[in-house]
Amino acid sequence: MTTRLDTPRLDPARPAEVAERWLADFADALRSGSAGDYPDALATDAWWRDLLAFTGDLRSLHGESAIRPLLTGAADLEVRDEALDSSAPPVLLPTGDGPPVIQLLFRLTVRFGQVRGVARLTPDETDRWRATAVLTALDSLVGAEPAVGERRPIGAPEPGERVTTHWGDHRRLANECTDRDPDVLVIGAGHSGLGLAAYLGAMNVHTLVVERNERVGDNWRNRYDSLVLHDPVWSNHLPMMPFPRTWPVFTPKDKMGDWLEIYSRALELNVWTRTELVSASYDPAKERWDVLLDRGGERRVLHPRHVVLATGLSGTEPLVPDIPGSEEFAGELLHSGRYTTDPRRSGRNVVVIGTGNSGHDIAQDLYNTGANVTLVQRGPTYVVGGTTVVDVMLKPAYGEDTAPTEIADLVGASFARRDEGFVDGLRTAVAAMADIDRDLLDALSARGFRHSLGDGGTGAMNLFLTRNGGYYIDVGASRLVADGSIGLVAGKTVERFVPEGVVMSDGTVLPADTVVFATGFRGILDTARRVLGDAVADLCGPVWGLDDEGEIRSVWRRSGHDGFWFSGGNLTFARIYNKYLALQIRADLDGLDLPSVP
Repeated sequence: MTTRLDTPRLDPARPAEVAERWLADFADALRSGSAGDYPDALATDAWWRDLLAFTGDLRSLHGESAIRPLLTGAADLEVRDEALDSSAPPVLLPTGDGPPVIQLLFRLTVRFGQVRGVARLTPDETDRWRATAVLTALDSLVGAEPAVGERRPIGAPEPGERVTTHWGDHRRLANECTDRDPDVLVIGAGHSGLGLAAYLGAMNVHTLVVERNERVGDNWRNRYDSLVLHDPVWSNHLPMMPFPRTWPVFTPKDKMGDWLEIYSRALELNVWTRTELVSASYDPAKERWDVLLDRGGERRVLHPRHVVLATGLSGTEPLVPDIPGSEEFAGELLHSGRYTTDPRRSGRNVVVIGTGNSGHDIAQDLYNTGANVTLVQRGPTYVVGGTTVVDVMLKPAYGEDTAPTEIADLVGASFARRDEGFVDGLRTAVAAMADIDRDLLDALSARGFRHSLGDGGTGAMNLFLTRNGGYYIDVGASRLVADGSIGLVAGKTVERFVPEGVVMSDGTVLPADTVVFATGFRGILDTARRVLGDAVADLCGPVWGLDDEGEIRSVWRRSGHDGFWFSGGNLTFARIYNKYLALQIRADLDGLDLPSVP
């Protein structure tokens, strides 16, 4: 390894000069394998997040002892062509009274593909700039670069070529899987399944998506009328096809359903609707699945190499608490997953159990239809204003005039979730948002609503990553709770049902014509067990939640069962990480062994 002991003290006002010198040192360390001293390019307590490029997995490594094996393995990967990313020049980040930080984006090539990266540099006590945070992310595979931009298909025949089959003919063959089995079968045509199919299709991987609904997008259309996305348009773009600039900030559910259908057609994704998986078994000798599908009454057997379950991280199995007396209840009893708007509930008493996003949304929808609705809060809930979280958390990265989405995604992915600096920054942002929302939060507290700042004061982020619930991003319901338009019972539990309603732990009776359980779902692993059977599910580890490194377990990564994967998450997470799932699948299809680090 070349060690530049003569590196001058570089002026942070010239971040490009600092970045160029650091990148040269870093690349030298990768080429050498760091067989000798720990490289000067890295702080001893650095965080290195790697997405496939050097570990073949999604990993976050912290400190010298964890990083050394990665560096040792890098020597065999033929690192070359390192260069600063011209699409995002190095910048000096605002740090207030803290030490200066330079952020740079870079590219390099390894033996099997192209890599993009991010680094944040801080000077040590000798004024040597070292990385405290590094991201390396596999961007494409050699020979399987996505057919986008300059690599897009021509679409027209060669001059003088006699054409007997046309574009539409090829599309019908691909969609019907007439002359070949698909390489990949994706179960679920929501944003996760379609986005993954788009990435795979761009890499020339024949992918079939199956959806049990009548049309693509019905999983949104068939829900309650007032439903809108809680995240803003700028963070919700689908891969390779952003929303139009006229799109509303918070997308209404019918527009979302229509957009998914438009997306599937525009990107020419192979989708079978009205289709359900009847049975599936895996043949390890052939490394293929035997899958029986029912397509509107017609049965087909296919033999894909890979199966991906993309039916939503919450799964499809309702989680309903066992409350005595439910058989005595004279009214309507349903789970939030089956709730739809019904004007016949106008003037009736409705109890909604649960105060997460679904509970609040359904209560607001019931209020809009004229029902007398009461929310039952079972535990503290994190609440943040929808516009507040946009202004503080999202607009700096995803906004009208911010960096392109792919740059924002890359920078966002560069933060290791266990990094105390990142966690402290998250706590600071959550506290600032609580101050902005203070009037609303105080009004909720006055009504008895139990509000929290999330696990360790980190707001919605960790609640989403660990529980996929426990928070509400306010799009209107909180003010209705605060002013009494929506009733609230907090600090009590539902003890039992009686014919006329529910009995609370203090003995009071809440009259109810309808009770809605907004109590979540069992999770996608339970869906895998129902759809694919115990033999598959038993080999899969815990799904969702964070491992010791802060990486999400079993999603977009190897599930534990050969040829089987999970995909899910909100639109932002699915867009970012489905890319790495697609790269892993393509590598498997090509027989390419990605690197491995213990």
